[in-house]
Amino acid sequence: MTPPTAETGLRLTVYVRESARWHHRPAYAEIVHRAHAAGLAGAGVFRGIEGYGRGGRVHTTRLLDLAEDLPVAVVVVDEEALVRAFVPSVREVLGEDNGLITLEPVEIVP
Repeated sequence: MTPPTAETGLRLTVYVRESARWHHRPAYAEIVHRAHAAGLAGAGVFRGIEGYGRGGRVHTTRLLDLAEDLPVAVVVVDEEALVRAFVPSVREVLGEDNGLITLEPVEIVP
């Protein structure tokens, strides 16, 4: 039996603070709902247990007072053209200085 051939795709990862908002809604939730509406194959949100960003302040679940604004990663994988077309929508949600977007080629294994 011949193994199925892997396809190539693009992974979009959005790193954002848990407290980031888009019109009173969490930014990560807005991105997931927009990805769904755009017909992208799937999206997931992953909450970090510790991290820091441009400001240099470490946020961690180990200290109660710093656990309120943890890092969140939203991951979307689909065909390259579809993911690239979705980037402007993510930029709209993030605004000027509210997150980081990365794009990486991936192999999608059927």
